[in-house]
Amino acid sequence: MRQRDLLKIYAWYRVVIALVLLGLFASGISRGAVGTLHPALYLNTAITYAVLNVVWLLFLYAISFQTTPLRIGSILGSDILAFLLLIQASGGLDSGVGYLMLTTCAVGSLLLDRRMGAFLAAIASIAVIAQQLFGILTGRADTQDIVSAGSLGILLFTCVTALQYLSTHIRLANQKAEQERRQAQHLQRLTQQIVAQMRTGVLVLDGKGRPELINRAAQQLLGMKRGTADELSPELLKALDTLNAQVDKNSSVIQGAGQSELRVGLAPLSNNNRVSSLVFLEDNRKLAQQAQQLKLASLGRLTASIAHEIRNPLSAIHHAAELLAESAGISDEDRQLTEIICRHSQRVNQIVENVMQLSRRRTTEPQRLELRQWAEEFLQDYQIGNPQSNIVLTLPAVSVHARFDPHQITQVVTNLCNNALRHSQLSTGRASAELAISVNTERECAQLDVLDLGPGVPDEHREQIFEPFFTTEASGAGLGLYIARELCESNRASLYYCRSRDSRSCFRVEFANAEQIF
Repeated sequence: MRQRDLLKIYAWYRVVIALVLLGLFASGISRGAVGTLHPALYLNTAITYAVLNVVWLLFLYAISFQTTPLRIGSILGSDILAFLLLIQASGGLDSGVGYLMLTTCAVGSLLLDRRMGAFLAAIASIAVIAQQLFGILTGRADTQDIVSAGSLGILLFTCVTALQYLSTHIRLANQKAEQERRQAQHLQRLTQQIVAQMRTGVLVLDGKGRPELINRAAQQLLGMKRGTADELSPELLKALDTLNAQVDKNSSVIQGAGQSELRVGLAPLSNNNRVSSLVFLEDNRKLAQQAQQLKLASLGRLTASIAHEIRNPLSAIHHAAELLAESAGISDEDRQLTEIICRHSQRVNQIVENVMQLSRRRTTEPQRLELRQWAEEFLQDYQIGNPQSNIVLTLPAVSVHARFDPHQITQVVTNLCNNALRHSQLSTGRASAELAISVNTERECAQLDVLDLGPGVPDEHREQIFEPFFTTEASGAGLGLYIARELCESNRASLYYCRSRDSRSCFRVEFANAEQIF
């Protein structure tokens, strides 16, 4: 209990005691027990005591009033003084008024420190004994009253000592409980912050399948806005039922919001006979990134072993074809054949170079980028090397952030812009494209679109175009989009093909949420 609350209770007690003392005297119920020796002194003391108690009570309920040890000591001292005057007016301790000082000293031991509580009891005891000694000297009391005063003093000290001992232990217990409460609150806030910043979605469902807790990552992965049960997809509920039925199965893959695939993990929770389920939702891009690292390691070993075996004979073939083309006695038909040999030798050499570049790719170093500023700088640099290109830049009104390696995002967007300009040129005769930055409000993440006026990608080729060496052109190596997607996945982003609202061909980079760090 707080000090101010205890003071309010004691203030009400003082008002009631003052009114009872007045009532006993005025009604005569006490039959001469109180106010018998000095009625006027008793009446004046009781009235003054009652008025002061009411004023003190009003002060306590004022918000601006501050309680201090000096003020508390003054109030308790005034109580002892009032009771001494009432004892004197009633003719001694036989009136029973002196025992009211037990409550006063008890409250003092709870509100004040150990020394002040003991000092208050000492003052009360000494004052009562001195009062009785004065009564003996004046002939108004006998020696038995001294024994009563001594007994009251001993009772006061016993009460104060016992309450101080109990209050000390209660105070220590309250301090420990408060410390543990603050520690629990700190751990709860820390856990909430960690869960909120996790890239892994965390969802806690009760026994009826209703969400009890859901972090922002889970809402984004599932496309939920309010986090209610009616937003849970039937595919997720079916996957959870399957995981509950098949104990040996640890996870399942479902379709998430947008183009993402989610791996769902389930762990049962049991607490006080309440059964809940802890669901983990993880974007498969993380697993794809791990698989990509293994794939690149294998690719590096493969390219290291075949580069020498392919490039040296290829170099010899290309050099021989060039020498043959310089021969004076070669016919035009044979010269044309040597040009074909040279051209395709260069193409094979470029394929080997691309594969070696992919295998030697440096470690990803994502940084927090402001995409509007980055897009403007990228377009300026790109148009310096491609002055004939016509790329329209569309930017949002607010800042958009993403985490990506600056060098790698430049490589990805450069490849996408090259493709967009080439297909627009082939389809319309004009090399034009659009680079658009926007925010996916459903998943709370940034996205980058590269749009062109080409014929688009047939539905049956939409996934094949990201496979290595897949190409629909005679001159292409089929590694550009594959490398672009690999770079995106290594930065926790996704690259896919779609159609814009106006049915233009669109390659979209969907970034991970820039605020989530785990």
